[in-house]
Amino acid sequence: MSDNKKEIIYSVIGTGKTGGAVLDQLGDNTIAFDENNRPTADKLSESDIAIIFVPGNAASQIVDIVLEARIPAIWGTTGYSWPADLPDRVKDRGVRWVVGSNFSMGMNLVRKAMQIIGKGSEMLKDPSFHIHEVHHINKLDEPSGTALSWQEWLGKEATISSDRQGDVKGIHNLHLKTAGESIYLKHEAHTRDIFAEGAIWTANYILTHPFIEPGFYPFSDIFDKAFGELL
Repeated sequence: MSDNKKEIIYSVIGTGKTGGAVLDQLGDNTIAFDENNRPTADKLSESDIAIIFVPGNAASQIVDIVLEARIPAIWGTTGYSWPADLPDRVKDRGVRWVVGSNFSMGMNLVRKAMQIIGKGSEMLKDPSFHIHEVHHINKLDEPSGTALSWQEWLGKEATISSDRQGDVKGIHNLHLKTAGESIYLKHEAHTRDIFAEGAIWTANYILTHPFIEPGFYPFSDIFDKAFGELL
């Protein structure tokens, strides 16, 4: 019996560190776009889905192009203020876009753990919270966006400290302390490949779950939907 399963064709826009890792992991069946091969709606429409890792200042130049192509898209762009009307435009086009500042699957498990710790800490006597993050020496923002997200996920006031060392990919620690005990939670990124892996997982999840309504989704929503399927 012949295998008639259709091979997925991926468009990868942006071939920097993370986009390059996406290309390395996908291998064949990809169409790569960068400054030397700029995307057009016609070219993008030849693929099933787009995975996009471009800087914020480049995103505004391709949003309309990706919309015109009418294919789902996974965006790893940070530092960009998405237009207020974009969710409605995406939905009107009948496509699904997923946007994430951190596509690490492990980090999203941490997010769920942080929410549990934050809520559960209300049962403890006088808990205090400290978040410490370490990144490479060239990282400009301090504290990191992820550290600020940790505080948001925790839902509690926390002191945040930062350190810059070598080429550290990212280390985040939470210390919950009371008079009688301490709880620690740590996430360390060993390689930037984890962000590529998460984006590819998201692309495949979207393609294999066509019942997900057209719209503009944060990565956390898609992760939580898949997590719920495990319960």
